[in-house]
Amino acid sequence: MNNEVRIHKYILNDKNIVIDINSGAVHIVDDIVYSMLDYYKSHTLEGIIRLFEGQYDKYIVAEAYEEISMLEEEGVLFSEGIPIGELKYNEDNIIKALCLHVAHDCNLRCNYCFASQGDFKGDRSLMSLEVGKRALEFLIEHSGNRRNLEVDFFGGEPLMNFDLVKELVQYGRSLEKDHNKHFRFTITTNGVLLDRDKMDFINEHMDNVVLSLDGRKETNDNMRKTISGEGSYDIILPKFQEMVAKRGDKDYYVRGTFTNYNLDFSKDALDFYDKGFKKISIEPVVTSPDKDYALRKEHMGAILKEYENFSREYIKIKRRNEDFLFFHFMIDLDQGPCIVKRAVGCGAGSEYMAVTPEGNLYPCHQFVGDEKFIMGNVYEGISNTEIREEFKKANVYNKDECRNCWARFYCSGGCHANAYNHHEDIMKPYEIGCEMEKKRIECAISILANLQE
Repeated sequence: MNNEVRIHKYILNDKNIVIDINSGAVHIVDDIVYSMLDYYKSHTLEGIIRLFEGQYDKYIVAEAYEEISMLEEEGVLFSEGIPIGELKYNEDNIIKALCLHVAHDCNLRCNYCFASQGDFKGDRSLMSLEVGKRALEFLIEHSGNRRNLEVDFFGGEPLMNFDLVKELVQYGRSLEKDHNKHFRFTITTNGVLLDRDKMDFINEHMDNVVLSLDGRKETNDNMRKTISGEGSYDIILPKFQEMVAKRGDKDYYVRGTFTNYNLDFSKDALDFYDKGFKKISIEPVVTSPDKDYALRKEHMGAILKEYENFSREYIKIKRRNEDFLFFHFMIDLDQGPCIVKRAVGCGAGSEYMAVTPEGNLYPCHQFVGDEKFIMGNVYEGISNTEIREEFKKANVYNKDECRNCWARFYCSGGCHANAYNHHEDIMKPYEIGCEMEKKRIECAISILANLQE
């Protein structure tokens, strides 16, 4: 523990920011404190006074030194990590969320699709009502005393099996009272099949909706094509605009993907805003590095700079429109989750699982199609408990690269699927993803520092 890195400091958007890694405390400091932190643990006060002689008056140095000492005594600077030993996580194997793959089929042919254009490298198929009902029952049976449960209708394209979606929402509501549960439903759609009836149902019954569109017309149509090979932007955009206008104050996200073809992805985010969308997410593509559109190490300089540039624009927009949200710039510094949740992340393979049209269970939607990750099925339950235990152990205390990383309690070790897709090992984080996540965290905190002035 003595050699543990305990603080992370950086300058962004005109703020000197210091993060106490273990406590999560964030400090906005002046120039002298920022500089002094490099020497505080290795030098005496007298030694630091000599170091800063000619730059700062000795009384100002002593005052800054005292300020750092007080923060250290309060446990919010250079704080020690919690010696938790073997992390105890979800010992009762409670499941709180399912991703229902109601359609292994799609009416788009996106170049970068991790789901192999909707079929997940298998036969195109639709979930039956029997399997869907059993999935909801399975979730209730394995949810313990947890009342609020999450269900995401996913694909492929779930609107291709929308009658099932409606029946499952109705069935879920019928189960709630008798079991003291509440389902929170979400749907992810590319919008091609949206019409007013579907919009009305989704807006009434879905707590959240994820609308897939990549940004500017040229960005979107380069990657997200129809079955006939044409661009999808002109089909989808007006439907999403109408949907969001009708949605009122209910949650939604317009979700894009950026590749090396649009490293200026902030322009796509700003184009979303210009088109009337206020809740935005643009995710980095994750694919094999040999793909022509892949993000590689040589792109990282431009990507990190783009996040910084966008953070400056984001501050300007937020000051005149506080409803504008970019998913990766959202961060809660006041009421973060407990240490266990901060260490284990999304809960894939333990608290969260994906269900295929046949009823098979996978750790999450991105593992579907790789049969060695089948955990069981909704009828017989979890049969491959080894996979579950492997995912439960995939936390920041067990990952070599995470143990001494300053961002470990923000990213919780990163995405398991990304790690596996690049290293065939969920314990070895995806390095490019790590660098992007660290920059997003820095940007998010610098944004708060500016907006809370």
